Amino acid sequence: DLFDPERLIQCPFVKQHQIRACRFPYHLVKCKESHPEIAKQLATCPFNARHLVPRHDLSDHITKCNDQALVEQDVVRRCEPPQGQGEDGSTWQAPPCDEDWETEVSEMSRSAFVW
Repeated sequence: DLFDPERLIQCPFVKQHQIRACRFPYHLVKCKESHPEIAKQLATCPFNARHLVPRHDLSDHITKCNDQALVEQDVVRRCEPPQGQGEDGSTWQAPPCDEDWETEVSEMSRSAFVW
């Protein structure tokens, strides 16, 4: 099961390391520090920071990464208006703005900075 915290995952730095999924992020940090020469050869997947692949394989990994679909699905979900809202968007209106940036800038330039 992909979401089982007890499942074993192979370390990308040392293939003999088998780490429980719940401890994997912590292991990655420690193992990266212990093996900087290997870390330089690996790239992090933009969809899942737990995916460390050889730099030359990154573009291939990105096209095939299963987590890409989850990210795209989340983006689509965020772009769609929540149910109950009309086509015109949100019914929420911003409160009136009391800020006057021009005045703030001129006031800041007049006051001297003291360390």
